[in-house]
Formats: sequence, C-alpha cells, structure tokens
Amino acid sequence: MDIATLLGILIGFGLVIAAIATGGSITAFIDVPSVLIVIGGTFAITTVSFSLGEIIKGQTLMLKAVFGKATDHSAAALQVLELADQARKNGVLGMQESLKNLDDVPFLQKALALVVDGTPGDDVEKMMKQEIKGMKARHEKSVGILRQAATVAPAMGLIGTLVGLVQMLGNLDDPNSIGPSMAVALLTTLYGAILANMVFSPLAGKLERNSAEEAALMNVYMMGAGSIGRQENPRRLETLLNTQLPPSKRVQFFD
Repeated sequence: MDIATLLGILIGFGLVIAAIATGGSITAFIDVPSVLIVIGGTFAITTVSFSLGEIIKGQTLMLKAVFGKATDHSAAALQVLELADQARKNGVLGMQESLKNLDDVPFLQKALALVVDGTPGDDVEKMMKQEIKGMKARHEKSVGILRQAATVAPAMGLIGTLVGLVQMLGNLDDPNSIGPSMAVALLTTLYGAILANMVFSPLAGKLERNSAEEAALMNVYMMGAGSIGRQENPRRLETLLNTQLPPSKRVQFFD
C-alpha cells in the first residue's frame, strides 16, 4: 500500500473535519442535494469527454495509486543481473525454467520469452519499447480523466451555488426557506473545491509519478532482456543499469 497517498488523504480530510467540528455541528455541512449536484454532476460531465470504459479503467488506476506498492529499482536490477549471469553460465535456452518463476513480473517474463525463442536482442528492445509507450498512453488517458474531473468539480459547485441563490431569491417572502437554500449555495462550492484540490488533482499527480516510476522499472527489465539477447557480458549490463539508477540505488552484483 502507498502509505504517503493514504496518509495524506486521511490527514487532509481529518483536518477539515476537525476544523468543522470545533466551529459547530458537522451535520450542518452535510447536504444531500449538494452531494448529488457535485459528485453526480462531476461524474456525468466527465463521462461526456471520455468513453464509459475509459472512466471505469480510470477508477481502477485511481485505486492503484492509493493501494499500489512502491517499485524497487535496485531489486529489479539485481534480479536482471542474476538472470543475465545465469544465461551466461547455462545459455539462453537454460532460462526456460526461470521463466516459470516470473509470473509476478509479466513484462520481464514476456521479454525473456522472446529472447529464449531466438529473437535478437535489439528487436526485443524495440518491441518492449512499444509496450512501454502503450502503457504510458493508457496512464496519460487516466490522468486526463482525473484532470478533467478536477476542472469539472468546482464548476459543478458553482452551478450548485447559482441554483441555491436562485431558490433563495425566489423565496425571500418565506424566511424558513432562506437557510436551506443558502446551505446548498455554499456547500456545493465547498464540495467542489474539496474534490478538485484534495482528491482529483493530487491523485492525478500521483498517477503521473507512478507512471514514470513504472516506465523506469520496465526500462531496467528491457535493457536486461536486450543485453541477454545480445549475449553481452553481465558486467557491462551492471554498468549500464547503474547509469539509469540514482547513486543511492546503484547495485554491485559482481565483486
């Protein structure tokens, strides 16, 4: 689980709720019409810009941003170097058994399967680069959904505010209706601002970061598979991988 994302959301909402609770009743900030206008309206209008399938996939990636595990590039580099050393000792065909143990790393498993099937290393890298490109495109679309939702939510809040003001001005002769109408007017703006700035925009930023991290991880796997396919010295691969890693994450597999 990504503790930073979950902790940030919980603390942010906790502070808002604490501020509300110290200044009055929390129930005063709960209004069903406002929720319907902002949440329902944001979902509906965002769907207009995308297909329903894209929206559903976007929700999946949003959950992944919260509950997805962090990537460890050093561990990935060591795994690749161990496979490269094994290929040097036993030959490429000797890696067939190792492929069965890579079910949790489908990208690396696919790349090495191509190598075992006799695909040249350069061709393997070209094919896997296309897969990385496709992954980035899918993530960019999901980020776009969240960015669009962050734009729509405050707009729906403003629409709710106007609805509440119209209702209030149309019933000035009834003092009992002024309070509820004003509540809708103000709460929709609050809900829209909270959704945009505390949920959609931060999650869009986290998805962009996660996408970059995943692409970097896949690049490590791609470089390893390409090197194994070209039957290069694993020590050269170690040097090459370390150029892609930050100094604190660099590895030393060979003495």
